[in-house]
Amino acid sequence: MFNSLLVRLFGFPATLHHGDSLVWDRWRWLKKRVRKTCDGDRLLDVGCGSGAFTIGMALRGYRSLGLSWDERNQKVAQDRATICGAKTASFEICDVRELDKRQDLAGQFDVIICTENIEHIIDDFRLTASMAACLKPGGRLLLTSPYIRRIPQSSMDFGPFPDFEDGRHVRRGYSRVMIEELCNHANLKVEEIDFISGPISQGNAWLLYQLGKIHPLVGWLFVLPLRPLPPLLDPMLTRVLGTTPFCIGVEAYKPRVPIATVTIASHAAAA
Repeated sequence: MFNSLLVRLFGFPATLHHGDSLVWDRWRWLKKRVRKTCDGDRLLDVGCGSGAFTIGMALRGYRSLGLSWDERNQKVAQDRATICGAKTASFEICDVRELDKRQDLAGQFDVIICTENIEHIIDDFRLTASMAACLKPGGRLLLTSPYIRRIPQSSMDFGPFPDFEDGRHVRRGYSRVMIEELCNHANLKVEEIDFISGPISQGNAWLLYQLGKIHPLVGWLFVLPLRPLPPLLDPMLTRVLGTTPFCIGVEAYKPRVPIATVTIASHAAAA
């Protein structure tokens, strides 16, 4: 497989650059918020795809577990983890829509990441609450999803969006208020909401998609030299032009003391 050959040749960075050109943006966003660790912290990657972020976090010191329903993807992910020397990365088949049934994962993780997955799930409130339940008190959820006001990349981005799950997006995306609503329902405290992927990244993704219709390799080879540009130019162009970002991301915190307990204590102190 061409993608796995790239991983053998170039190691972990190839997992970020062999496909969707927006993946690297999400990785840079995650890496700023998930520092390296020597404490053996546990990390859960919900909807891990072919495992790039699970592997990357294992290389940063985390005991990382990637969950996905796709057996083929999980095999590819495990093979790539072995190639990259990510010894603390592991993968399991799991329908994340039923994550709340995995009682063995409850309260076990210091960090949970969920990137570009929740927009495929009908009951997004259930999934968010399930992820919150898997966090330790004081743990953090890092979640990204398409921004509801983004510029569409393909005809599928216009809808209609199905009311059943078949792998497509079931909603256009999320706004800041919708993200806050999800976190509040799961009793998570929003620490930061940020926006990801500016105009250069989006242009690269559009080119990759269009040229990929000729052949995936044509798109990849054409866009590869352009990949260094987004970190250099996107922040400035976003400020100057006021362009709409493609993704929205949230960092949310699970209180060390249950919210209900804090409220009761505050009322008692006031009395």
